[in-house]
Amino acid sequence: MPKVAVLPGDGIGIDVTREAVKVLECLDERLSLDLSIHHFDHGAQKYLDTGVTLPDEDLEVIASHDAIYLGALGDPRIPDMRHGRDILLGMRFKLDLYVNHRPVRLLHPDLCPLKDRGPDDIDMVFFRENTEGAYVGAGGIFKKGTPDEVAIQEDINTRKGVERIIRHAFEYAKANGRKRVCMADKSNALRFGHDIWKRVFDEVSGEYPDIEPSHYFVDALCMQLVLEPQEFDVVVSCNMFGDILTDLAAALQGGLGVASSGNVHPGGNALFEPVHGSAPPLAGKDQANPFAAMITAQMMLDHLGLSEAANLIEKAIRNALLEGKTTADLGGSLGTAACGDDIVSRIRAETAG
Repeated sequence: MPKVAVLPGDGIGIDVTREAVKVLECLDERLSLDLSIHHFDHGAQKYLDTGVTLPDEDLEVIASHDAIYLGALGDPRIPDMRHGRDILLGMRFKLDLYVNHRPVRLLHPDLCPLKDRGPDDIDMVFFRENTEGAYVGAGGIFKKGTPDEVAIQEDINTRKGVERIIRHAFEYAKANGRKRVCMADKSNALRFGHDIWKRVFDEVSGEYPDIEPSHYFVDALCMQLVLEPQEFDVVVSCNMFGDILTDLAAALQGGLGVASSGNVHPGGNALFEPVHGSAPPLAGKDQANPFAAMITAQMMLDHLGLSEAANLIEKAIRNALLEGKTTADLGGSLGTAACGDDIVSRIRAETAG
């Protein structure tokens, strides 16, 4: 019995997570998946009510599940986003979810902002190192608020951290029939922190003779992703550059409304989340696009070995896009709940009889 922990988050995270769970429950019913879905209320409202973000004892319970599904976090009533950092970054670091897995697939040609590009051109996978780099919070501010203020942000790169994410990218390519792995860094300017990326990439790539390695400086890769996206198969990079590259790549597939992600420790815990924000002005207005939340659920089902169910979600969304049955951001007229109902009805029809 696969156990799934659901934390709906804040803002539209609550709205779209509800639709993703609706789809999961439909698949559970139709395919007898025997899913056990447990809901946890950690988010902005709980923090405002109790001052509690995510205590270690609660994290232990959540981490006992086979997968964690997390909605978008963020609420203007908490300007410093303390609860969001404690929940998301807390799980990433405490559970050592070092693989940030971002698939980039174009599901319909009209979603791509590039001319003359179709689904065959936009089909790549990004792996972002998720527990090191500039996002670990190492550094400080001296003489804050004065003309002599000094701010230092340290970029942490360890041999262990760099090697395991690069090796994961090659192993993924090997297991999934991908023929090319590209690594992006800025070793020409960041001569210490990123020299290790280039050296380790060259060493590891030599162990995979059937996979073509390539290296780009991150600024050149940004340009090349727009000019020749079909060149790229698997891309791996550090925490900060991976964050930037994956948002650029998300635009190629139609925007954050169709972008999904996983945070994974291979063989250990896995957390799945749509990568759009919580969009507080849209919360509760039945306007948010739930496709990213559903595609994230698809990723989670694949991770759990439930590929038949995962494929049904993608097929239903592809057909909805073909028929224009979408929310307004993708050119349709459906509300959030109606969009969820439409996907559920498609899955029911596909599994009838």
